[in-house]
Amino acid sequence: MDKMDVFNEKKDLKNYLKAFIDQGQTIGLVPTMGALHDGHLSLMTNSINENTVTVVSIFVNPTQFNNKEDLEKYPRTFDSDLFKIKQISSKIVIYHPQPEDLYEESVTSKNYTFDGLEVEMEGKFRPGHFDGVGTIVQKLFEVVKPTNAYFGEKDFQQLQIIKKLVQLHKIPVNIVACKIYREPNGLAMSSRNERLSVMERNQAALIYQTLLYAKEKFGTKSANVVTEWVKKTFEKQSLFTLEYFEIADESTLKSIKRKQKNKKYRAFIAVFVNNIRLIDNISLN
Repeated sequence: MDKMDVFNEKKDLKNYLKAFIDQGQTIGLVPTMGALHDGHLSLMTNSINENTVTVVSIFVNPTQFNNKEDLEKYPRTFDSDLFKIKQISSKIVIYHPQPEDLYEESVTSKNYTFDGLEVEMEGKFRPGHFDGVGTIVQKLFEVVKPTNAYFGEKDFQQLQIIKKLVQLHKIPVNIVACKIYREPNGLAMSSRNERLSVMERNQAALIYQTLLYAKEKFGTKSANVVTEWVKKTFEKQSLFTLEYFEIADESTLKSIKRKQKNKKYRAFIAVFVNNIRLIDNISLN
């Protein structure tokens, strides 16, 4: 199999990509933290189909973890990640830097405001998280200068924040939202799933099943009634701890009290399964 181009330093990657940029070719970027699964691979496939060259970054970004233990436990599986990427295409370009290469002087995040998107849901429970996300994504955009960048809808709040980052900072990149990839039992694919036991992984199907029932109920019931039903569902489950369930406006991410016509709504959930935090969401329209 062909050898893949792996760059550890941004200056080398920039030099490599310069020829594509000079010729007006399109560059696709798929930012990842590694521990790749089929959801990531689907983003890469989309990028390959739509761009001349695809860059996949594999970088566990320290500034977006507000929990030090979570950062330390985050799976790092570079060799197996490369193997998976090669199955898709050996022409994908890999950027696998150390923090010093991207952050230079100090590994700290900038402070952002994203018109309030950053204070909802994940923002309430993970202080500083979206500053870290905004910082690293902006740095990757500056290095790669992508035409298109691909993000999954599992992290829907992150997706909306990145769209806002691009808008506020006038970054010339098209953000492509890609559907949630699920395991056969409906569990949203996540690198964290690897930390679940087989039993926990099977039981975690409840998260998506609950979202599907919530969507059904939302057709006839109020947001408050649906939210209370979800809370009670998880109270009965000793394996799970519900961190939040919210029904929010898709564009503002603010929780809703009552439905309005011509608005798009989405249900968001975060659940701990034996200290492993899983998130998911579903469109309610």
